[in-house]
Amino acid sequence: MNKDILAKKEADVNALAEKMEAASSVVLVEYRGLTVAEVTELRRALREEDVELKVYKNAIARRASEKLGYNDFSEGLVGPNALAFGKDPVAPARVLAKFAKNHENLVLKTGIVDGSMVDTDTIKKLSSLPNKEGMLAKFASCLNAPVIKFAMTIKALAKAKENGTVKAEEVKPAEETAEPAVEAAAE
Repeated sequence: MNKDILAKKEADVNALAEKMEAASSVVLVEYRGLTVAEVTELRRALREEDVELKVYKNAIARRASEKLGYNDFSEGLVGPNALAFGKDPVAPARVLAKFAKNHENLVLKTGIVDGSMVDTDTIKKLSSLPNKEGMLAKFASCLNAPVIKFAMTIKALAKAKENGTVKAEEVKPAEETAEPAVEAAAE
């Protein structure tokens, strides 16, 4: 082969390997049988989640994955394939799995998520998770819930005291209630 062609192919392999390594997740899909309109719809849905879908020659993808040590990834490189690259670990899986439910010609094959190989079942499980911002919001609400509950209790106590349903003598500060327990334990 011509040295220029070999150098070009080697550059393509290196560029893809760098792209795969930089992505938080890479999902391999087979798109055989999808119409141009369906592929356009898929690309639009992926773009909304900041995911790039790109078609590579199987030989280039195989060499790039083997260069990174993902030898099992190359087993799925049969037929017309595309790679979806995402900055969010679950975004490509979520969008592709949702699209595959309505379009049986899109076949999820394998993927790499945060440096680990994943199979089709794992991709489907990942697709049920919210994106990173959604997960952070759920975590923040879990941390916030006790504080909100405490504030609501204090507000309800203050309102009850204001209405006269609770006497001031019945509501003791935490320090006063803790001292008799400490004294009783010491005796």
